[in-house]
Amino acid sequence: MNLYDMARDRALETGSPLAARMRPKTLEEFVGQEHIVAPGKLLWRAIKADKLTSAVFYGPPGTGKTTLAAIIANATKSAFVRLNATTAGVKDIKAVADEANGLLALGGRRTTLFIDEIHRFNKAQQDALLPHVEDGTLVLIGATTENPFFEVNKALVSRSIIFELHPLSAEAIRALLERAVTDERGGFGKLPLEISAEALAFLAEAAGGDARNAYNALELAVLTTRPDDAGVIRVGLDEASECIQKKHVVYDSGDSHYDVVSAFIKSMRGSDPDAAVYYLARMIYAGEDPEFIARRIVICAAEDVGNADPMALVVAASAAEAARFVGFPEAQIPLSQAVLYVASAPKSNCAVMAVTSARSDVVGVNISGVPRHLRDAHYPGSVRLGNGIGYKYAHDYPGNYVPQQYLPDELAGRIYYNPTENGAEKAIKERLERLRGQG
Repeated sequence: MNLYDMARDRALETGSPLAARMRPKTLEEFVGQEHIVAPGKLLWRAIKADKLTSAVFYGPPGTGKTTLAAIIANATKSAFVRLNATTAGVKDIKAVADEANGLLALGGRRTTLFIDEIHRFNKAQQDALLPHVEDGTLVLIGATTENPFFEVNKALVSRSIIFELHPLSAEAIRALLERAVTDERGGFGKLPLEISAEALAFLAEAAGGDARNAYNALELAVLTTRPDDAGVIRVGLDEASECIQKKHVVYDSGDSHYDVVSAFIKSMRGSDPDAAVYYLARMIYAGEDPEFIARRIVICAAEDVGNADPMALVVAASAAEAARFVGFPEAQIPLSQAVLYVASAPKSNCAVMAVTSARSDVVGVNISGVPRHLRDAHYPGSVRLGNGIGYKYAHDYPGNYVPQQYLPDELAGRIYYNPTENGAEKAIKERLERLRGQG
């Protein structure tokens, strides 16, 4: 390292954001993710023994993926190389691999390659990594906010240990903020600073599990608050709330999005209106398309409520139309009404079971055709073919019902719809049992 590089690193150390300055350098300083880095856990043991194999760190932003890579860099005796998938290409990968081969040949020293945002590598770039990971030339450490089982080459995934990182708890983030307030090297320990417990608690909760978000808000609050007459920078709840006005909610195009949607649907299906409206609010807060939300409600009304309460589909469809008509923010009201109705309604999935079973027979059973008496008899010559002959018009009979075969001969007697005794479907079940008994 030359004098220019040393001067640059010193400048970066003092002028970089608080989140970078406070990045832990050892496992002992790392906060959170106890399920993978607590003493005795697999990742802890591998880093301490310097025996880490290829791994992928997967989780939301600000949860410690890059920090763990930095800790590994400080702990390993292998050469440590960093690449960012947004700027690196196949040429860079080959250059790293060539240098790694040279180090192995000269002294047996291995190379650990850290690739941030590895999901941004295209297939060709990921394929270029594979042979070097496979033969052990490179130990790959990848970091990604996207599900690696979907976004990373399956061959790379199969050769790596996947470590999932979770959003940090408010308690963990508060511990990090308290450390930043008192730390004299990278934090604000040398400043005449007082920050209230309420402000710290607010920042920790509002960060939404993202330590970087919390650090940025704290730094902004400290740097924009003028000292009082005594020269003390006093950060209270008002100053803190101005620096993180909208709570960060993890909800994106990847796993978080689908997890919230899945929980939303399952809460409606499980008759928990409180959970359902919470997930609705979370989607609205994150800026989800109201038509996307409305479609999910309509589907749930038909699939999970069905004829147990036929009004559920009416309410859901009306809410979808109302949401399109009024737009946000008012659209949240009809959407909420529909969610609460569908979640609170009695449940039956008989509609989806019936059509699924019928579709199976459409594919699996060869039929000779529609029964002759049900065929169209309105075109010239149809009667001569026997179409419509013997058909019984239901309204000509008592109760507007007369037993006759409607299914094709090959499916005669097949029952697809088996109503439950839930809600309005109980009456449907009783009527069908009575009618079927007349057949």
